[in-house]
Amino acid sequence: MNPLRPQFSRDDYISLDGIWNFTVMDAKGNTLSDAADGGGSIRVPYPPEAPLSGVGKHFPEGSKLWYSRKFTAPSLPEKGRLLLHVDGVDQKARIFLNGKDLGTVCTVLNGPASLDVTDLLQPENTLILCVTDDLRDLRFPYGKQTMERGGMWYTPVSGIWQSVWLEPVPENYIRELKIIPSLDSVHIRIDGPKEGVIRCGGTDYPFKNSRITLRPEAPRHWTPDDPYLYRFSVITAQDKVDSYFALRKVEVRGSRILLNGRPFFFHGLLDQGYWPGGLWTPPEEDSFEKDILAVKRLGFNTLRKHIKAEPERFYYDCDRLGMIVFQDMINNGHYSFARDTVLPTLGFQKWPAALRRRNTPVRRAFLHAMRSTVRRLYNHPCVCYWTIFNEGWGQFRSSQTYKTLRELDSTRVIDTTSGWFRDGDTDVESRHVYFRKFRLPKKAKKPVILSEFGGYVFKIPEHSFDPDKTYGYRFYKSRESWMAALEKLYQKQIIPAVRKGLCGAIYTQVSDVEDECNGLLTYDRALCKADEARMQAIAKQLKGE
Repeated sequence: MNPLRPQFSRDDYISLDGIWNFTVMDAKGNTLSDAADGGGSIRVPYPPEAPLSGVGKHFPEGSKLWYSRKFTAPSLPEKGRLLLHVDGVDQKARIFLNGKDLGTVCTVLNGPASLDVTDLLQPENTLILCVTDDLRDLRFPYGKQTMERGGMWYTPVSGIWQSVWLEPVPENYIRELKIIPSLDSVHIRIDGPKEGVIRCGGTDYPFKNSRITLRPEAPRHWTPDDPYLYRFSVITAQDKVDSYFALRKVEVRGSRILLNGRPFFFHGLLDQGYWPGGLWTPPEEDSFEKDILAVKRLGFNTLRKHIKAEPERFYYDCDRLGMIVFQDMINNGHYSFARDTVLPTLGFQKWPAALRRRNTPVRRAFLHAMRSTVRRLYNHPCVCYWTIFNEGWGQFRSSQTYKTLRELDSTRVIDTTSGWFRDGDTDVESRHVYFRKFRLPKKAKKPVILSEFGGYVFKIPEHSFDPDKTYGYRFYKSRESWMAALEKLYQKQIIPAVRKGLCGAIYTQVSDVEDECNGLLTYDRALCKADEARMQAIAKQLKGE
């Protein structure tokens, strides 16, 4: 299996991760960092701000980050092609191979880039990426990054933050799959050769016209408790790709969300996706797995991936380990602390829609990024729920944006306005409650999701990002007092609401993140603050056991 793309995997690939040459220039062409001042190299795929990159520094906005390395051309099959994959940069990369400018082809708006570089190959090759990042350009999604980190805003990242790799393919290769599951069948569309076979469970199923429907005997449905995956291969005259599907269905019926036809409670955690050492990039190949298993041991079945999209490995690990993902779209546009956070928290949660985010280029960029996110993550069964706008950040034309997303994906739940500024079309009523008691809305006609709550702080200084700065919503000095308060929160507010119809609750959060010390895990992931037995008891009550 190719760990860089587990759901669309060929056996043959070449990772270019590792040490690259690295030079930084400002917007005027002045050198800011190179071999002369002790720099000159960087470890890809860690962003330069991350300690694991070997640089550990953020450069002025608009700087040009020049990456370069050499590679030997691999052997290719007759008439074969070589694809260059750049999985993630912030914000945009211009690519050069052997002196040829391939243009700006990889951006945070588009997601991963794949280029056919066969015709430019030489026995020895020089690959150069020029990455630029400017947080002042609000067209680009930026998530929790800020130029002055602190509180609920985090260290900015730039440059390459996901893998760069090469993939030999035949002349007529499989480009993409679209996997559309139901409870008793799966429909697979193949972008590439029109004929071939699907090999699944030891049987070959021929397909024509680039599509096929499979109906497994005695269908086994995917759930967090039984995350069963059907492995299969797409085999054509020249190519072979390994993949998988799951049989599962998520739908809204009245005021309930059903998983595989049955009401399901989404017991979840907010997941920011920041790491010690790597920032946006996990420090080890099994880092995602460790986090997922840690929160499953506490009884959770859902992660809300908060205004960040991860490498493919995260979603694969959620697919195979059984973790539902609520996936946020990534915010862009101007954020106002007073308008978007303070006043809504105090109860002022209406804002004239006509006054919101009237910048047309920003709107277009958001929609472009949303389409890219849906296309990239569509095949992952773990993704059951999309969040479009978080707390009004970048919010505009809610109903129209909902309809755009619904046309892209008719199979998942859509939360248009998570938190407040609720207007327009949406599948759920989504609330954020931190500083008051949560009460289930009366006469709710749609499923109610408490999409953020809690944020209780218990800080362990020796396992914290900064021993002197602490951010959160309620503060406790001992593990026992913190755990007792967490237990009370679920017992007095969440469990009674579930009995009255609450469909999901997302506690803040998986781990401490920089100044935020409200995680169930410490920032360094060395300790779990929560008591496993007591958290499992809460999870059983939420299930009605």
